[in-house]
Amino acid sequence: MVSVEDKTAKDTKEKIDEFVKRVREAAGPNVESIILFGSAVSGDFHPGLSNLNLMCVLRDSSYAALQALAPVAKWWDRQKQPPPLCMSRQELERSTDVFTIEFLDMQQHHRVLFGENVVQGLRISMHVHRVQVEYELREKLILLRQQLLLAAGSDSRLWDLVLHSVRHAVSPRPDRTWRCLAVKQESRRGHAVEAGGFRSVRRSPGAGCSGAQSGSQENEHRRFGGPLRHRG
Repeated sequence: MVSVEDKTAKDTKEKIDEFVKRVREAAGPNVESIILFGSAVSGDFHPGLSNLNLMCVLRDSSYAALQALAPVAKWWDRQKQPPPLCMSRQELERSTDVFTIEFLDMQQHHRVLFGENVVQGLRISMHVHRVQVEYELREKLILLRQQLLLAAGSDSRLWDLVLHSVRHAVSPRPDRTWRCLAVKQESRRGHAVEAGGFRSVRRSPGAGCSGAQSGSQENEHRRFGGPLRHRG
């Protein structure tokens, strides 16, 4: 008898295989590599909660070239999955100083589904880590203060905020950053609200950035600015 876990794993594999097939048919020689990364590779995948995170490395990532992949992205969206990251190889190699932690996570947890392993050989400078770590910590402190203002006067909300903050800090998810990059998460679980220079995502209770977090807080503030700095 096939267990639920085995069936789920089989369904997930078939879904990924179908994605690769559709991308290759749609993009043809323009697709250089397809990479699966995040929790689906690290062993922290939770069916129904975690996303299947995919990156398509394209030879041409212009708007015209992306149109060929639009039907695939829409089909993938109907599978309740975030759109794939689409980058050219040159973009990938020139972005390592911007997304240092993200690409290190990806190097540690990825699987090549098609083409060359363009991630493993990335040269990621370690000296810029201090800047990004400081950015992360200072940003979280500012966001925490925003939430403290809203929770003032309510012991239960303060405890929820403290517990949620600690859980977020000590239980990082390797694919958290890139999954939150997907604007798809906003449209599926809530809506984006620009407030005070931050992008905040209004979510229902229990819907965190990882898609598996619990908590009674409805407003979960994320990154500064647009989608490439916006980390379910």
